[in-house]
Amino acid sequence: MTAETAAALETEASLTRPDAATLRRAYLLMRTADEMARLYEENKAVTARYVHATARGHEAIQLAAACFLGPQDYAAPYYRDDAMLLGMGLQPYELMLQLMAKRDDPFSGGRTYYSHPSLRRAGFPTIPHQSSATGMQAIPATGVAHGMKYLEGIKDEGLRTKDEGVEAGRLIAQSEGLFQQLAKNLSSLILNPSSFIHNPLVLCSIGDGAMTEGEVAEALQMAVLHQLPIIYLVQDNDWGISATGREMRSMDAYEFAAGFKGLHRLQFDGADFLASYAGMQQAAAYVRQRRGPVLVHAKCPLLGHHTSGVRREWYRGDNLAQHTLQDPLPRFHQQLLELGFGEEELQQLAAQARTTVQQDYERALAAPNPDPATFQDHEFAPPAVTEEAGERSPAGADKALMVDAALHAVDDILREFPEALFYGQDVGGELGGVFREAALLAKKYGDARVFNTPIQEAYIVGSTAGMSAVGAKPIVEIQFADYIWPGLNQLVEELSKSCYLSNGQFPVQSLIRVPVGAYGGGGPYHSGSVESTLLTIRGIKVVYPSNAADMKGLLRAAFLDPNPVVLLEHKGLYWSKVPGTEDAKTVEPAAGYVLPLGRAAVAQVAAAEKLASGETCVVITYGMGVHWAKTASRQLPGQVEILDLRTLNPLDWEAVQAAVRRHGKALVLTEEPLLNSFAESLAGRIQRHCFRQLDAPVFTLGAANLPAIALNVELEKQMLPNPDKVLTALQELLGW
Repeated sequence: MTAETAAALETEASLTRPDAATLRRAYLLMRTADEMARLYEENKAVTARYVHATARGHEAIQLAAACFLGPQDYAAPYYRDDAMLLGMGLQPYELMLQLMAKRDDPFSGGRTYYSHPSLRRAGFPTIPHQSSATGMQAIPATGVAHGMKYLEGIKDEGLRTKDEGVEAGRLIAQSEGLFQQLAKNLSSLILNPSSFIHNPLVLCSIGDGAMTEGEVAEALQMAVLHQLPIIYLVQDNDWGISATGREMRSMDAYEFAAGFKGLHRLQFDGADFLASYAGMQQAAAYVRQRRGPVLVHAKCPLLGHHTSGVRREWYRGDNLAQHTLQDPLPRFHQQLLELGFGEEELQQLAAQARTTVQQDYERALAAPNPDPATFQDHEFAPPAVTEEAGERSPAGADKALMVDAALHAVDDILREFPEALFYGQDVGGELGGVFREAALLAKKYGDARVFNTPIQEAYIVGSTAGMSAVGAKPIVEIQFADYIWPGLNQLVEELSKSCYLSNGQFPVQSLIRVPVGAYGGGGPYHSGSVESTLLTIRGIKVVYPSNAADMKGLLRAAFLDPNPVVLLEHKGLYWSKVPGTEDAKTVEPAAGYVLPLGRAAVAQVAAAEKLASGETCVVITYGMGVHWAKTASRQLPGQVEILDLRTLNPLDWEAVQAAVRRHGKALVLTEEPLLNSFAESLAGRIQRHCFRQLDAPVFTLGAANLPAIALNVELEKQMLPNPDKVLTALQELLGW
């Protein structure tokens, strides 16, 4: 007998059948879900104002899954999981508040779709925000499990480095909250509370059609690589929207999962409550015993519409009649009769469900709508750092390269904050990043904290949403800015919207480091600038330091900020080897130095006498632009102020306006291709708001409008700005 077989037998031996109270409550909730779907259809003129889907056909597996979730657990339901939410203890009234986008919708305050929950509530599983859950949710949910496993390591073993320890008391106190919920308010749950005195787990619910998403494969890969405590519950009804399984896939989820070595698989009838209960009990036991991740494949009929906006009569034909034969409600009704329940009792439960749903619907109809004045609330959580603090220029300190300042800032954070992790491609092990920006950190803090990922930008970015939800604090790296594009789906849909759509419940604390910019022959896939694309994403912050001191202070502030922050780090400034970038090397601030986001700095002051005589201008720029402007302005002594933005979002608009009004002439300088860029947008904003103070048009300068940077260094020079091009622009501007 193999060890795996023995473990499976041990798990099966510990399984218990649902008791009478569990069966009774499950039937009541199955009836409740059915009544909700019926009522929504009967009142579709009201309920279909906003798109929704229901659980019809999926109730059995969803209620069975809810049986094995406790307050210490995390869940990622998908848009059809309203029966699962009922099983967790939510009331029809609460779901209807979301259905009608009402003010008191407990998940989003009327901001997001039905059955798109976000919940932090004592006695309930935690449900972090997620997008519309068509595959993307697998990565944040896996990030929750990843963070959970890491925090368990803190609790159980304490965190140790090669050369120094961390205070165990503070360490355990910070992670204890994850485990303390476990005994709270269990009486409202279906299953016997004693079953929850175990390790927490994550349940990620997903439709089979979404299993074809590439991001799902990334999540499964990391789950098996790190043996994470997660159940992937695949509800397979053989439909996408109007596409059948036969059209969408060459294999079902159970067959697909066989390719992930170390992923335990279970398969059963998701329309049979008793079979689903036994299967989910086995899955939960397996994960709680920390034997690794599980994929559950549960076949279900689709009895309702795909959504209220895509009605079944448009495309289902005879298929609907076939699916109706598998309806879980009459099947469960018959099973209960065979188990000794009386017909009268079951009818009473059905009547109770009908009454509750009708009353809750009437209450929800009368509930107030959101106050329109609150529409802007919760774009960001309040910043943690609002003032500069610490020593920027300690006496006797040596100058540091920008790359070393970044390394030291991360080192300080890992030493001070045991909940912090650092991961990405090639940042772990011996290399410590292709730019050595994480050199030796893995050896110092261990592979559980500083580690390599596969080539999976989506996972690197999206997992931080899950990490943040569970209390871990991730720092991650995209190897080059040109590689960030596969991660944008997660950045836009999961990270940027989380705080706003969860009504402030789930801001995502995420620091994403991105080496950016050209540095002499890097070519088309290692030289790109991406800030304008990032700045069209609302709900994230974008930071761009130009020197070592700012790098250290801004990196720490970005880590402490409770929101997603992308830190752009120009590769050409890392070592100050590019001519004219010597000023990027500065005295290194002391450990703990912090610089608030959203504060620009005057990197070079114009001479007072030149300003008084109207002979000056301001260059508004960031990153490499600061150094191009400094070099160019040597030919124009005293005539050029340089405003280093340092943070592009939030923008220090007050500093920009003040500088423009001070000089009356402005050049906005960027390394990006100029057309439709952040620089052009800022120039337009300046023209609109500072028009009366301008003595010349706002000038802009950037790279040529080409799709990529050529490998040949002479071609690169032709495309990019440089000090000579900046000087020409400044001379023209000052000549107005």
